[in-house]
Amino acid sequence: MSEKERVEEIAVALFGELFMADQLARNRISKVLPKGMELSHFGVLNHLARLNEERTPAQLARSFHVTRGAMTNTLAKLEWAGHVHIRPDWDDARRKFVAISPSGRAARDAAVQAVAPLIGEVVQALGAERVRALVPVLREMRTRLEADG
Repeated sequence: MSEKERVEEIAVALFGELFMADQLARNRISKVLPKGMELSHFGVLNHLARLNEERTPAQLARSFHVTRGAMTNTLAKLEWAGHVHIRPDWDDARRKFVAISPSGRAARDAAVQAVAPLIGEVVQALGAERVRALVPVLREMRTRLEADG
């Protein structure tokens, strides 16, 4: 087997495992999220809570690699639930800004409390040091894929 064939075989195995782990994690996390919260809602709330500053819908769509329409739909549901505030840009009426509300921060915190034990169990089973060593590799993989996209 040539070096190229070995690299391709490793790549196929890696992405197969990533896709399956992603699907299983999404399924398990979705089941423990607070009633009415979808994974996409949690993602946006978590992102806004970590940044602690406003973002435009277009910026959020780029961050999550979804269409503006998909992000608009998610934001409408979050606004309806009172989890985000959407305001016009006072300098450019065509643009809007999104911020997490106190209710949204509380919902995000409740979701983190529901999800953390589930993820914690996996980390503990694998070993914290092994997972800690894996995170930079996955982060670099993500940034390379973002740069290539």
